[in-house]
Amino acid sequence: MVETAELAEGVYAYVQHDGGWCVSNAGILLPPAGSGPRERPVLVDTAATQERARRLRRALALLSPHDPGLVVNTHFHGDHTFGNAEVAGPGTVIVGHERTRTEMAQAGLALTRMWPDARWGELELVLPGLTYRDALTVHQGDRVIELIHPGPAHTTNDTLVWLPGERVLFAGDVVLPGCTPFVLMGSVAGMLDAVGLMRKLDPVTVVGGHGPVAGPAALDETEGYFRWLWERAEQGVAAGVTPLEAAREGGPGPYARWREPERLVANLHRAYAEVRGAERGVVLDVAAIFAEMVEYNGGVLPPCHA
Repeated sequence: MVETAELAEGVYAYVQHDGGWCVSNAGILLPPAGSGPRERPVLVDTAATQERARRLRRALALLSPHDPGLVVNTHFHGDHTFGNAEVAGPGTVIVGHERTRTEMAQAGLALTRMWPDARWGELELVLPGLTYRDALTVHQGDRVIELIHPGPAHTTNDTLVWLPGERVLFAGDVVLPGCTPFVLMGSVAGMLDAVGLMRKLDPVTVVGGHGPVAGPAALDETEGYFRWLWERAEQGVAAGVTPLEAAREGGPGPYARWREPERLVANLHRAYAEVRGAERGVVLDVAAIFAEMVEYNGGVLPPCHA
């Protein structure tokens, strides 16, 4: 099920339910009224599979006859970027953080090998042709679109897409309403800093990378989770138990209602590393930790919903 919801004039959240693994949200920003004929739509992220990207393109076509002028990739993960080739038209510029381009190139289509039975379609990896380091301001007619890198958070290369005039925040996977966060490739301390940054923006509406459209309460829930996680990690390190053992002993606690509880194992690995003094975003053994997530999940690979 897909929902295209207008959040403000010409600003749409493209929400793919149920928000599980590889079923991500997107944004469609139409040129404001009175914009010149050269102004074109802006997309935020592009979906995981060829067919899902085509659906996004069809949703855009119902709102505008024009190809996107700009596509923003909020981070390098394939469920947000594999559709780049499908939605881009002649002259479309794809933009992301400088490390998004680097890590997309390094990862390639590796995500498809994790779930080889998913219907990925014929994918072509298209990297951002425009990158930035800390922040970038885009003008779409009278609309200001701020691209902000919060530092390591969900990954090392996240982009927050902030519309100050509409007070709408497209947060990518830095915020996942109703879903367990995931910082295997990011930072726990960095997530807490990112929440502080997002609070200063003072959004009215928050569109996460997965899950339903939310309000600022999603920031409080994200902060609460990571403070709880940090405490669990400190206790686990002090007790000499492994992240997997800590996850099994304590379970998801007050966050059992959220999707993808197996992510707790990966998040504890990241928290353990930082409790022990590791730098934010330092590379961990993703394959080994994902195997522990599968073990925590009863030996069953978490389902890919793409």
